[in-house]
Amino acid sequence: MKKLLASALLAAGLHGLAGSAWAGDCGEVSIAEMSWGSAGVAAHLDKFILEKGYGCTVTLVAGDTMPTFTSMNEKGAPDVAPEMWVNAVRKPLDAAIAEGRLIQLAPLLSEGGVEGWWIPKFLADAHSDIKTVQDALKHPDLFPAPGNPSRGAVHNCPSGWNCQVSTDNLYRALAADKLGFDLVETGSAAGLDGSIANAFETKTGWLGYYWAPTAILGKYEMTKLSFGVEHDKAEWDTCTAVPDCPHPKVNSYPTSDVFTVVTRAFSEKAGIAMDYMKTRQWDNHTVGKVLAWMGENGGTNEDAAKYFLENYEDMWTKWVSPEVAGKVKAAL
Repeated sequence: MKKLLASALLAAGLHGLAGSAWAGDCGEVSIAEMSWGSAGVAAHLDKFILEKGYGCTVTLVAGDTMPTFTSMNEKGAPDVAPEMWVNAVRKPLDAAIAEGRLIQLAPLLSEGGVEGWWIPKFLADAHSDIKTVQDALKHPDLFPAPGNPSRGAVHNCPSGWNCQVSTDNLYRALAADKLGFDLVETGSAAGLDGSIANAFETKTGWLGYYWAPTAILGKYEMTKLSFGVEHDKAEWDTCTAVPDCPHPKVNSYPTSDVFTVVTRAFSEKAGIAMDYMKTRQWDNHTVGKVLAWMGENGGTNEDAAKYFLENYEDMWTKWVSPEVAGKVKAAL
C-alpha cells in the first residue's frame, strides 16, 4: 500500500512530501466565524491559509462563545474556534481537554483580551502625572461631563453588558461621585464609540471603560490606566462583577485568555496544518489596525483577512513554511 501511494504521488508530480503534504489530508474543515470583528477576521484568515496553503476545504459556520463551545464539546463540530475567550468556559473546557475531546492551542491574542478604563493618549502625553485611575479622578475639569462641564465624566459600558456592572461597582468603590464625577450611561456600543470619536474630534478629555482589540482602539490612540492594585479574582467573582454589590473594593480587570480551540478529530486529520494552528497569533495593536481599516473602508471579514495578508507579510509568513507562504501569496 505504501509503495502504491508513493508511486501515485510521484506520478502526480507531488514532490517534497514533508513540506506540502499531506496538505490535503485535512480534508473538509469547519471553522466558527464568531459574531465580533476580530474573531470573524481570524476565521477568514484561517480559511484562506488552510485552503490556499494546505489544500483543505473549509466551511465557515456562525458562532458565539457558549454555543460554539457546547457544540464542539458535545457534537465535535465545528472543528476549529479560532478566537475562544476561554475564561467564560474555563471549567468545562478543562474537563473536555482532560477527557480528550478538545485541544487548546496557542493564544490567538498574544496579550490576551484587555479591559479597563482608558483616556486619550494626547491627554496622557499632556499630563504625565496621570498614570492611574485615581490620578485621573483628581482632575474632573479634564474630563467634562456631557451637558454639565462643571462635573467630570466616567463613561460606562453599554447597557446589559457585564462590564456595565463592573464599571458601576468600581465607580462606587473609588468614590468618584464625591470627587466630582458622574457615571455617564452610553446606552449602546455605538453610543460608547461615538463618545470616544467626539472626544478626539474636539480634543476633549475622555475617561471610561473600553476593551481591546477593537476598531476604535485601532483608530484612536488610547492609554489604559492602572487601578493601582492587582486583580483579585475572589473579590471580582463575589463583588466587582455582581450587580449592586453593597461594599465594592477597588479592583483591576482580569486579562481574558483568548486561545484557539480545536477538536481532537481535527488534530488527527489536519496533518502539518496543525503546525500553523499551533503557531499563529497576533497582537492587539495589529488587530485593532486591521479592524479600523475594515470599518473605514466598509470591508467584510474576508476583505480584512486579505488586507492583513497583503500588508503584514512579515508577521504571518513566520507562522508557515516558505512553501506554504508562497502558495498563499500566489493566491492573493
